[in-house]
Amino acid sequence: MSVDQRSWEAAVRHLYEDAYPYDATGPRRHKYWVLDVLALMARVPDPRGWAGLDDAAQAPEREASPTYPFAVHPPEYVAERLREIDRASAENLLLALTDDCCTLSNLARFEESQEEIRAMARTILARYGEGASYHTNVDRPGSVRGTLDFTTPNWGYSPLSVYTEDCGLIVVSDTEVGMFWNFSDY
Repeated sequence: MSVDQRSWEAAVRHLYEDAYPYDATGPRRHKYWVLDVLALMARVPDPRGWAGLDDAAQAPEREASPTYPFAVHPPEYVAERLREIDRASAENLLLALTDDCCTLSNLARFEESQEEIRAMARTILARYGEGASYHTNVDRPGSVRGTLDFTTPNWGYSPLSVYTEDCGLIVVSDTEVGMFWNFSDY
């Protein structure tokens, strides 16, 4: 499935309009792609010029910390907090990130059918190709290694920001790295 700029941007905007998101893509320049994640946190531009979402872009805190709301960490710290997941789990995670609490119950707020919403998540992932890998700081282990189980009430995450809750997905292709993150403060 190939994707064009208009459909990708529309899917990102629609799914995350009610979240507090950081959804962006940057170039992949390093074999150790965590370095590219750090560049994304510092707002490296999208290599295709496509628009993501950055609710903290104008936050005054960014003057002191360009990575805000992400905390500044060395690459090893970030790498230790990420685990690889499969594509089906990545699709579900994109949908769970549409609002607080990282749950698929967030989908109830959409007027579209679940299949239409899932098609938007697949559109987002299509940008990165079939060979992409998926990584998250969310801990909702499924029964099979590399899967997430959104039916379990017990879950956790390894925070990478200044907020009390931040959950996200990193998509890594040969040429690009995408981040889809949602922040909450309780």
